[in-house]
Amino acid sequence: MGIFRGRPILKWGLISSFVLTLIGLLAAWLYWQSLYRGMPALPETAALWDANREPAIEYVDRTGETIAIRGPRYGRAIKIDELPPHVPRAFIAAEDKRFYEHDGADTQAMARAAWSNVISGRTVSGASTITQQLVKNLVLSPEQTLKRKVQEVRLARQLEEQLSKNEILELYLNRVYFGSGFYGLGAASRFYFGKDPQDLTLAEASLLATLPKAPSRLALDDNMEGARQRQAYVLSEMLQAGFITPESAQIAMASDVTLAPEPEQDPQFGYILDAATERANDLLPELPDDLVVTLTVDAELQTKVAEALEARMSEEEEESNAGQTAAILMNREGHVLALYGGRDYTENQFNRATQARRQPGSAFKPFVYAAALEAGISPYDVRIDQPVTIDDWSPKNFSRVYMGPVTVSEALRDSLNTIAALLAQETSVESVISISRKFGISEDFQPFPSIALGSQEVTLWDLTRAYGPFMTGGRRVDPYLIQKIETTRGDVLYERPEYDPARVFDRAAAETMTAMMAEVIRSGTGTAAKVNGWPIAGKTGTSQSSRDAWFVGYSSELLGGIWTGNDDDTPMDGVTGGGLPARLWSDMMTIAHQGRTPSLLRGADQLIQLTPEQQARVGYYRDLGMAFAGLAGTGGQ
Repeated sequence: MGIFRGRPILKWGLISSFVLTLIGLLAAWLYWQSLYRGMPALPETAALWDANREPAIEYVDRTGETIAIRGPRYGRAIKIDELPPHVPRAFIAAEDKRFYEHDGADTQAMARAAWSNVISGRTVSGASTITQQLVKNLVLSPEQTLKRKVQEVRLARQLEEQLSKNEILELYLNRVYFGSGFYGLGAASRFYFGKDPQDLTLAEASLLATLPKAPSRLALDDNMEGARQRQAYVLSEMLQAGFITPESAQIAMASDVTLAPEPEQDPQFGYILDAATERANDLLPELPDDLVVTLTVDAELQTKVAEALEARMSEEEEESNAGQTAAILMNREGHVLALYGGRDYTENQFNRATQARRQPGSAFKPFVYAAALEAGISPYDVRIDQPVTIDDWSPKNFSRVYMGPVTVSEALRDSLNTIAALLAQETSVESVISISRKFGISEDFQPFPSIALGSQEVTLWDLTRAYGPFMTGGRRVDPYLIQKIETTRGDVLYERPEYDPARVFDRAAAETMTAMMAEVIRSGTGTAAKVNGWPIAGKTGTSQSSRDAWFVGYSSELLGGIWTGNDDDTPMDGVTGGGLPARLWSDMMTIAHQGRTPSLLRGADQLIQLTPEQQARVGYYRDLGMAFAGLAGTGGQ
């Protein structure tokens, strides 16, 4: 210590400097450590796919075609080994040329970027690797601070220890933002080019690789010129890295890339999507954030049906004063192929096919006649059509005319109210309610006599499905919209199970009901519902004052229902089930049966058919009988 003898100022100055240096180093170390305080932990590998992800549901039709996406548009999961090499290489060249060399954070690149920023006095260069971008997007907040940057680097290096390079690149390509609400290469590829990522050309891949840098500014449908300028940079970097040849780069740069037209979303699909979303919540009370829901709907058929119904309504609405219509179409297995909830989803989202409860009128009568058949009554049995009173209730026929002796089949064909009311009393109202519930109507009906004429409300969904056992020979039809629910990675969360539908009605009785309802189409109130070449069975329905009008029917393959009316329950102008609804039903079914080969409808030709001469003779004796009955009622005067 002789060196400091006589120089105490120098001695204490050096000691002070040393202490201050230690304090400074300790403070710097403590500050550096504080930057990691509150740093989130990396999620497990499986959880990374869902990290920081907004809820989104993709709906696809029965063929796998996307109908709509609700929420941000996340693409289906893609795998690196399924992509042509130029696709991932385009993103590596654009975003992280040393991706396969660094440990998650590129120290060389960070040093170069720091020097460039110091020289310029502002931020002109960044050095985020693909791994860092992934960490920033999935785990950290977007704030631009030193603390977040330090945490980003450490977490990126941790991620490199947790996943392989290809796994990181695969996760990046599936989660990176491409602008316009699209996340993931699958979504961007389908939106911009109408194709799967596996089919992208070098020109298309290099254009998509420009977007993560500035997804809004370089949107291909808004700034193709700017994207082309950055594409030249991407191709140049790919060439320098040895990913492509000079010839390939020239061809890609000169390629005239065509963007796919933005798909037009028919607003009518909104009714289907609302119903499907509600059902999905019932099936999976806790929905994951990424879902692909496969519907039973035929999107092409749905569009054609919607167009046909709207055309008919536009043509007839002024004369009929019918403001709304709803429709449902399904097959024997219960697949809902088309669902029309109203004429304008954008104006009113109330689904008249599944939510509206309206009086079915005579469209409910088949359940009365089904109960009668179960009670042993034959379609050839005769009942007297005449004024009747039941508990102070006096039902009247729509025509206000009484036909006298008629067969049960004729009574259904001509929709005679008096006979339906009498049959309900004969078999019991409770049995009618019971059979309607077994067939699929979920309403809690009250045992009033007027139920025989459809005085209590039902939904079109329930009423249509309840005709199913007549179509299937007695088997219940359980309609459904959702075939499968899975994640974007293909993990199946729900799939409609296969099962044998319950038998709820005798086969022979079901075929007899089909025979009677085929007469409704052939020569009764439903002649306007005919479909060329196809045997059809069905029933018309009209509620009081034409507030509601219905037609429900089926062929051997398809079952459908139509309702027309007004949302405010005001009457239509003389509309009956055999008029506008029957024509709408025929329009829908004609479209739906295109491309199908006509097939036998079991039971449709079961009843004995009378010749015109025989029908005239029956009519003569019926009129004669009514005349004698009238004389008897007046004492022969």
